[in-house]
Order: sequence, then C-alpha cells, then structure tokens
Amino acid sequence: MSTVATPDSTSLATPGLRRHVWVLAWPAILTFGLESLVGLVDTLMVGRLGAAPLAGVGVGAQILHAAHVVIIAVGGGTIALVARSVGGGDVARAERVLVQSLYCAAVLGVAVAAPVFIFADRAVAAFGVDEIVVHEGGGYLRYLMVGVPLAAAFEIFAAGFRGAGDMRTPLLIGAVVNIFNIGANYVLIFGAFGVPAMGARGSGLASTLAFSLGSVLALWVMRRRGAVLRLRSGGLGLDLSLARRVLGIGFPSAIEQCLLQAGFFVYLAIASSYGTDAIAAYFIGVRILALSFLPGLGFGAAASTIVGQKLGSGHPVDAERGGWDACRLAVALMSGLGLLVFLGAEWIAAAFVDDEGVIADAVPFIQTLAVAQPLMALDFTLGGALRGAGDTRFPLLCLVLGFYGARLGAAYVAAYVLDLGLSWVWLALLGDYAVRSVLKIHRFRGGRWQDVKV
Repeated sequence: MSTVATPDSTSLATPGLRRHVWVLAWPAILTFGLESLVGLVDTLMVGRLGAAPLAGVGVGAQILHAAHVVIIAVGGGTIALVARSVGGGDVARAERVLVQSLYCAAVLGVAVAAPVFIFADRAVAAFGVDEIVVHEGGGYLRYLMVGVPLAAAFEIFAAGFRGAGDMRTPLLIGAVVNIFNIGANYVLIFGAFGVPAMGARGSGLASTLAFSLGSVLALWVMRRRGAVLRLRSGGLGLDLSLARRVLGIGFPSAIEQCLLQAGFFVYLAIASSYGTDAIAAYFIGVRILALSFLPGLGFGAAASTIVGQKLGSGHPVDAERGGWDACRLAVALMSGLGLLVFLGAEWIAAAFVDDEGVIADAVPFIQTLAVAQPLMALDFTLGGALRGAGDTRFPLLCLVLGFYGARLGAAYVAAYVLDLGLSWVWLALLGDYAVRSVLKIHRFRGGRWQDVKV
C-alpha cells in the first residue's frame, strides 16, 4: 500500500498550508466514515429485526465505546509523540513510540474487555432497559468484547500513521474492513450459505471478525518496505519509560472519554424515562451523530498532525495557522451537511426503523444534531489541534463544563423539574457544544498550547 510523504520543516504560506490541511483531512474523513459505517450497518440490519434488538445493539455499542477509552488513552499520546518526532526528523523514535503504543493498547484492551465479557448482561441491564433488550444487547456485547484487543491494535496503528502524515493507508484498510463487515453481517444476522441466523449476536461477531482482519492487515503493512512507519526487528523491545510517556499524555483524554461515556449513560437514562421508543430514537440519533461529525473528526486529525509536526520542526506560527484553517473548512462543510440532515430528518429516521413512535421521537433529535453541526466542527477540530500539541488537559475541562454543566443540567431540569417533552432533552446538547467550542476558541487563540512539553 502506498504512503503519503510527510511535510518538510519549512514554513508554509497560508494557501499552501490550507491545501495541506485538506490533503490530510479528506482521507481521514473517509476513514472515520468507514469506521462509523461498521456501526451504521449493524444498526440498519438489526433494525429490520425490531425495536428490542435495535435497542440492545445500541446499548451494547454504547458500552463498547466506554471500553474504547483505553484506545483513546493510548491514541492521544501516540499522535502527539509521533507527530513531534516526525516533525523533528526522528522517524526511528516515531516507530518506537508506535511499538510501545501497540503494547499498551493490547494489554489494556484485554484488561477492559475481560470483565465486560463476563458481566455483559449486567452492564446492559444497568441502562434500565427491558429484559428482552438485556438479552439481545448482552449477547451482542460478548461477541464485540472478544475482538477489542485486536481492534485496539488497529486503531493505534491508524493513529500512529496519521501522526506521521499517512492518512491513506488507514483508509485503504478501513475499506477492506467495511466490505468484509457488510458481507459478514448479512450472513451471520439473517443466515445464509448454510450458516444459521444469529440475529443481533451475528452483528457483534461480524464486527469482531472485521476489525480483527483490519489489525492483521495493519501489522502486515508495517512489516513492508516503504511504509511511513515500520516494525523493525531491533525496535520491538519493551520500553517502559516511553510507554509511560505515551500514557501520560493520553491519560487526560482517557479521563475525558470516561466522563463522556458516563455522561452519555446519564443522558440516556434521562431519555429512557420517556419509554423504549425514546431509547431506540436515541441510538438512531447517535448513529447519525457518528456520521455528521466525520468532517470534524477528519479536520481534527489533520490539525493534530499539522500542529504536532510544525511544533516539532520549530514553526509554531504555521501550527496555529493550520489549526484555524482546519476549523474554517470544517465549519463550512459541516454547516452544509447539517442543513441537509435537518431537511431530511424524517426520511433518515424512517430508513432505520418502521416504528412510527420511534420515528416521532428520533426526528427532533436528528434536527437538533443538525443545528449543532457548526459548534461540533469547532469543538472537534480545535480539540484535535490541542491534542496534537499534547495539551490534553484543557479539553477535559471543557467536557466537564459543557457536558455535565450545560447538557445534563438542562436535560435534568427539562425532564424532572419542568416536566417538558422529550424534544427539550434533545435540545440540551446545543448548550453543551456551545460551551465547549467557546472555551476551545479562547484556549487556542491564547497560544499556551505551544509551550506544552511532550
């Protein structure tokens, strides 16, 4: 597979830098889109089985996201250290960082997946859902947990290559993963070619097999000559000091994701007080959300790479310009997509499920997400820029103030104090993203992130 050349250490004029942002961003957008497509395909196919399997898969996926906190912890440090090393011309150090990151991800992946596998039913039941949803979600979740360590390895590989400026190799592997997942979903969920129908459990097994294939392909690429980062026989030893640095930088991001997932749990619990239809509607909205902020994720990844590499090469001005250029492009693109999502909200909801009650609850949630797109663009892109600089603590503060203060506070008041309709619970997320985006604008403009040591 071909690689992308990393940028040189010379200062770039603004138009050239903006083009470079786009060159880095579009493969990342497509890669994140393909990753989200795995979950989207699961939802669409399982949705044909009814509301209970759909809710079960949604809850299981939510727990999987919580388990992926370990990947966030390792990935944040990986991107920052790899980008700084490549920007400073030390590719060998970048390769050592990636190797240590893979070790950390594998060990932490097993440590997290094992207890979730054992207590899968209890984890799903903690969401306060019906027994049938616990049955469907628990089986789905167990199959997902089996593949977490290998999926973690694939995600860290992708993070390392993005930090080095190679966005296309993760994209190509992601395409293979998705093609495999679609076929495996069809066979395992509904039964085909003599394979018995497994329902929601088949979807979990298909995802595990797909991401396991992705990790195997990633390791194969890293052994090939010409890869931007390689696994070399002399660099496979365990380096505890470097591993601690990776985790030290990524640890605040892990806490951020823990709090985020806990916040989602509370937010879902508030929504679940409106009934099972509201739960299914929430998870439909989550799938739309996962697709709608893809440009933000992509430009955030581009900003991480540029900021890290430019700081590593001694060009902080270019690092700042690259961050703002990524924001402008993300806001423009996501605002346009948000308009399309808002206008097509009812059609989108109906594509997931045939239940009129679920559709009625999902439409206002989808429309709220559409309105929030410009704010999400700022939040994700500037968050990526800060993490690329190694400034991982400030986004954590933003999450606490925005999610817990604005979103959960407003949702609680709407549901339990003022006894308002479900739509008001959905609207609470606008305040969340407004707070987070304003705080990150202030932080990035202040420039303190340029002095962070990694």
